[in-house]
This record gives sequence, C-alpha cells and structure tokens, in this order.
Amino acid sequence: MTQDEMKKAAAAAALEYVESGMVIGIGTGSTANHFIDLLAEVKHKIDATVASSVVSADRLEAHGIKVLDLNDAGTLSLYVDGADESNKALHLIKGGGGALTREKIVAAASEKFVCIADESKLVDTLGKFPLPVEVIPMAQAYIAREIIKMGGKPVLREGFTTDNGNIIIDVHDMEIIDAIKMEADFNKLAGVVTVGLFASRPADVLILGTPNGAVTV
Repeated sequence: MTQDEMKKAAAAAALEYVESGMVIGIGTGSTANHFIDLLAEVKHKIDATVASSVVSADRLEAHGIKVLDLNDAGTLSLYVDGADESNKALHLIKGGGGALTREKIVAAASEKFVCIADESKLVDTLGKFPLPVEVIPMAQAYIAREIIKMGGKPVLREGFTTDNGNIIIDVHDMEIIDAIKMEADFNKLAGVVTVGLFASRPADVLILGTPNGAVTV
C-alpha cells in the first residue's frame, strides 16, 4: 500500500462517523481531500459542510456539496481533518498546508474531532515536523526572537500568505515534551494568531491508514 492509499483508507474509515442530517467541518490537505471525494458519494445524507480553507470549500462545491459559513452553521457535530504529526495523547501538529487558524476554529466549534492520517504521522514526541505559527506580519521579527529563546529555529515560509492575510513561521528543531504548555506559551505572544499545536483541544479519535487497512487509536 502506498502512503496515498493509506491516507485514503483512513479517510474511508472516517465515513462511519457521518450521520444523516449532520453539518460537518472539513479540514485541509491531502488526506482531507480524500475524505471530501469520498463524502461526495454520500452527500445526500448530510445537510451541509463548513470548510477550513478556501481550497477545501472549492473542492466541496465542485462536488455539489453545500458549504456554510461557520457563523451560520452553529455547533458542528463532526470535524474531520488530517494532521502532520500526532502523539499517543492525540495532541497534533497541524498547519503544513497553512490553514491552521481556521482548522483550529472549526475544531473548537465541533463536538467530535476525527483525525485521519497515514501511520507515519504517529510519533512518540512531537516536533520533528516543523511547527507552523501564523503571525501578523509586523510581529515577524519579534516572534522569531521569542522562538529562538524557546529553543526553536524560526524559518519564514517564503512566498506564502494565509487565507487570513498573515505569514507563517515554521519552527524547526523543537522537541515538544509538554504540548499543552507550549501551546499556551505561544498563545501569550503578541502577534501570534495561532500555533499549529492542537493539544488543549486534541483529536477525539485518530484513524491511521496502515498497509493492513485503517486502525483506530
């Protein structure tokens, strides 16, 4: 099984959480794209979706799936999204695709967060994947200095602007032992919009695609 096939297996397993009449939050990225394509086959069951990015909204609408603004949708029953890394506590690093702020908002507004990924994304310690931080542009140099104090190496994501009009600094060489504390520490920094740690609100379910099919953690 290729990595892409494992992602698709995880996405297919997440369809079991889709119930009639739901409004579903949809994430961003290659694994979420598989879920969108599979959801199209059962779109008659659901009322609508809320997308965490313009790219995902466009893909949903291309399948004829209704997309609502989160402000109009209320509390969501289910949020399905991928991750760049997960530990055993289902704390995640997300934002490799740059949609971390909207992903975190949709996750917060959802009763259940089902994370889908291939098995390579499960790690003992978070941080090998560079940690994305969405930053208001005028705070770039200040935040970079603070990241160095925290022991990380800040790298501006060149030529990238988020859907919110901000920049992303990717933090390299950071071993994340206490993800909840580090998320809180980043949230205290003026100019940080969101850090790509999903620890204070982790995933509720992690579905991993493996060579033998999907496994639920």
